[in-house]
Amino acid sequence: MNKTPDPVHLLIADDHPIFRHGLRQLLEAEPDFRVVAEAGDGAEVIEMVPRLHPDIVLLDLAMPRVAGMEALRELSASPSSGAPAPKIVLLTVAIEKKQIVEALQLGAHGIVLKDAAAQLLIKALRAVIAGQYWVGRELVGDLVQYLRRIAPAAPEKGAETPLLTKREHQILSAIVGGMTNREIAERFAISEDTVKHHLSRIFDKVGVSNRLELAMFAVNNGLIEKE
Repeated sequence: MNKTPDPVHLLIADDHPIFRHGLRQLLEAEPDFRVVAEAGDGAEVIEMVPRLHPDIVLLDLAMPRVAGMEALRELSASPSSGAPAPKIVLLTVAIEKKQIVEALQLGAHGIVLKDAAAQLLIKALRAVIAGQYWVGRELVGDLVQYLRRIAPAAPEKGAETPLLTKREHQILSAIVGGMTNREIAERFAISEDTVKHHLSRIFDKVGVSNRLELAMFAVNNGLIEKE
């Protein structure tokens, strides 16, 4: 017998009870979705997530006490308790490009406008469940390229940037281009261990902890020219 997949557990956070109720009905009409809790502000979300371990948190950007972006920042900074971190999908009436970049940098996997069609939200959630990113009304297949398109203009010359060696700049460019450690090693005729060593030094210099953060930093600070 084939085992029935576990349902996707969702937490809805919005300060409007009527909106939450409608959203809950919409989501629970899907056989593989289960809403495990509702929250009226970001403070409740921060308290509920480590206790309930939802798979996805639908987080309103504008809420009292603790707004959605602040809740996202708090959740991304919280140490893991062993359970996988939930994927965060922001719900908003409107959002600026700068906020999109910030939200993705903080770990959000999706940003959906509140005036979107119901089926578009379902499509966005399924994309996020599958490990992809969704922004506005579109699936983001290549997050780095998307960020290169919407990131603010590079700072003027003279702005303080990390001092990277020529090789580190080459590896940084390769990371932004989406290359794996093995591909980078083959391209520059070095070992994968050497690539890892360079990456560790770049992470330390730039002050990031993973490749996605590094790519975002490079785009936001003009270390890599936009195409």
